[in-house]
Amino acid sequence: MLWQKGKGGEQPARPGPVAVYDIDGDGETDVICFFHDPTVSSPSDSLKDVNIQILDGKTGKVKKSLHPKEFDSLQGSGANWVHQRILIAKLRGHPTQRDFIVKLGNTTLAFDSNLKVLWTYTNPWVEYSRCPAYIPSVGDIDGDGKDEVNGGYFMLDDDGTILWEKQLGRNMDSVAIAEWDNRKLRAFCSGFGHVMDHKGKVVLKLGKKLVPHGQELRVGRFDDSVPGQQMMIRYNGHTPEVMLISQRGKVIRRFRINESPNNTGMETIQWHDPDAPALLYNGGTLWRGNGEKYSDLPGLPKAKGDKKQGWYHCIPIDIHGSPTEELLIYNPWDRYLFLFTKTSQKGSALKKFTAGPKQHNVRLMD
Repeated sequence: MLWQKGKGGEQPARPGPVAVYDIDGDGETDVICFFHDPTVSSPSDSLKDVNIQILDGKTGKVKKSLHPKEFDSLQGSGANWVHQRILIAKLRGHPTQRDFIVKLGNTTLAFDSNLKVLWTYTNPWVEYSRCPAYIPSVGDIDGDGKDEVNGGYFMLDDDGTILWEKQLGRNMDSVAIAEWDNRKLRAFCSGFGHVMDHKGKVVLKLGKKLVPHGQELRVGRFDDSVPGQQMMIRYNGHTPEVMLISQRGKVIRRFRINESPNNTGMETIQWHDPDAPALLYNGGTLWRGNGEKYSDLPGLPKAKGDKKQGWYHCIPIDIHGSPTEELLIYNPWDRYLFLFTKTSQKGSALKKFTAGPKQHNVRLMD
């Protein structure tokens, strides 16, 4: 263990968002986190007792700490409240990402590397299954060199301006900003299966009948017999049923993948070279886009505990500098991390790892 900060415990009684990234641009990795202030009395569904801190990644020493006044009015409960994430973003045009956003209930806040609040946005939708995405996505969808925020029911420009705001489909559980048609970046929104442009125009709508509950959505070229990028969507809620969709909105195929905790945890994996079809990870297993199992990952211990425990957290990562991705697999209830690679890399030199969006803005679903 390099260092430890705090002693654990039940307060705050909510997930504590953490991001690991060189946010101040000094060449050394930082840890951005929420941290409880023991001198402030506050109920667990409030943020009055919470500071944002930037820690030195090597030592854990506090580099910056702030209690934003905006936190005093934020309070909530339920799924839309506890899915709190820190997402690294480029909001001010620096060569590298020097900002971050935090989604807290129906409010999104943007911070710079000095913890200055750049802007806030609050949407009007808080009802369960009829609210924006629990975890938003960031990306430069308009090509101006700065990131936008896709919340499923809204798109925010880099300065917090609302580009569009629409209550699309129910169960907006998963969103992304990714390449789609002619390598154009689009906003993907799982609720009823939408693809949007940055101005709010509907590029593709699958609809309620085809996607009654869009639980998870991932983008990649999974089937090389069909041209272009494709969308893999868990279309019927927390079930193993998935559907592969072409750019024209046609169903390429439906198939069932393996059971996983809460039936979440899908991820697009570039297991072979970049020109080869991507694989789909789910719960310790890799799947081909044709619906066939590629492989179970060997050596994962059987999860102990309730049905929501297991190896469904997967982070694609490249530590060898090769065109392929390794898999970092973990179970929040287990003490070990597992790292898988396609072939033996014995004797090959590891490169200095630099986190990209797939690592510091991981698309994990709780």
